Amino acid sequence: MKFFRKYWIVVFGIAFGFYAGLPFLAPVFMHIGWKDAGNAIYFIYSFLCHQLPERSFFLFGPKLTYTLQEIHATGQNTTNIILLRKFLGNSAMGWKVAWSDRMVSMFTSLWAFGLLWWPFRKRLPKIPLWGFILFLLPLAVDGGTHFLSDFSGIGLGFRDANLWLATLSNNVFRPEFYAGDAWGSFNSMMRLLTGVLFGLGVAWFAFPYLDDALSEADTPIQPRS
Repeated sequence: MKFFRKYWIVVFGIAFGFYAGLPFLAPVFMHIGWKDAGNAIYFIYSFLCHQLPERSFFLFGPKLTYTLQEIHATGQNTTNIILLRKFLGNSAMGWKVAWSDRMVSMFTSLWAFGLLWWPFRKRLPKIPLWGFILFLLPLAVDGGTHFLSDFSGIGLGFRDANLWLATLSNNVFRPEFYAGDAWGSFNSMMRLLTGVLFGLGVAWFAFPYLDDALSEADTPIQPRS
């Protein structure tokens, strides 16, 4: 216990790294033919993530992400969330990571920022609660608007076409920037950015308090004189 209290960041790095990294093994296992192992990871993480293929990264294929239209072209011509979630990929397209792109961003950044915080912990000031909320607010707005948009149907909501953004920016960017979820689109960039802010905010706010609590637990109580 003394080692854990002093070097808890090592335990975090190994345990959380395994948790955040295991979804990347799913496409590896599918690629090398270990389908049972890959399917087991997809199944376990399906309780933690929506795993929609148009909002996921693919490995071992020609593209990192695919549009909803490209997913439909494989025979998954549906907007049913349950059916879309079941699409794992194939040998031609590659296999999807068992995290969505937002979850990849959130949890890999939390793991990375947590480890980066450790060597600088004595020099970094703590951030107040309102600062922590500011880090989380972009994720809440982006995720909340995606959630509301999806009530109109996958690929049909206001966060799919983003006509509001096109109007505000006077269509200065290419059409594929505004619409859909493919890599390089506004939606994909916002999921990446807000996930990184989440990871940075959680590590910067929570880790100093956790370290203080464990350090105090390791300090012997001085008897009163």
